[in-house]
Amino acid sequence: MILEKIINKTIEDLNLRKQTISLEELELKIKEGSYKTKDVKSFLKSSKDEPIRIIAEVKKASPSKGIIKENFDPISIAKEYNDNGANAISVLTESHFFLGDLNYLKEIKKFTNIPLLRKDFIVDKYQIAEALVYGADFVLLIAKALNQDELNSLYSYARSLDLEVLVEIHDLEDLEKSLKCGADIIGINHRNLKTFEMDMTLCDKLIPLIPRDKIIVAESGVSDIEVIKRLHGIGADSFLIGEHFMRVPSIKNELLKFKNSWK
Repeated sequence: MILEKIINKTIEDLNLRKQTISLEELELKIKEGSYKTKDVKSFLKSSKDEPIRIIAEVKKASPSKGIIKENFDPISIAKEYNDNGANAISVLTESHFFLGDLNYLKEIKKFTNIPLLRKDFIVDKYQIAEALVYGADFVLLIAKALNQDELNSLYSYARSLDLEVLVEIHDLEDLEKSLKCGADIIGINHRNLKTFEMDMTLCDKLIPLIPRDKIIVAESGVSDIEVIKRLHGIGADSFLIGEHFMRVPSIKNELLKFKNSWK
């Protein structure tokens, strides 16, 4: 199963990085440094003035699609997002299956003023501490990849560092886990991580079960204005869009089209 392969490789890489700098050293760096995170919720929560919020993703490749963008310039892409109305930027940092890089976070931070998400397969506190040091304002935790105790522990640790958390769910079991850990930002991923098949009815099934005070992010398959409007109508606040932006002729034009579609 691809999820297991990714996590096993993530752990292998993690153990190598820990030999270079320990979690304790990272935490000391955080303690001695000045790492301020943005108020992520204010950027992602739908409002009357700006009902559609977009988390635009910097994404070179994926296991299901291979290389998505050949001429990949993460800084240039992030600048376009930042300058044309994106509410946050998702930065893929998984290096083997998605061809991401942790250093992208640090570089993108220099040129943007909206929140940055470290999007990775996070299974250890070490990765959360790294995220803060490299410039993230929030991190992704995938409920399907963690048991309840692991999810609770990683969520609490992230919040202790003042990092927000996007908890990604794929079914009712995941939703229950996310609510038990105290998640305020819940992402519903239409793509099944085991089969990579899409279920665009997932938001319809799960949103009615989510407390109204939560911020809901719709993920995968939300590249059409009519789909975005429909999902917003049933309760989605934000939309995480990556592959679509990587394939269009003009990121600026496409982003502005989405942002202005509610007017």
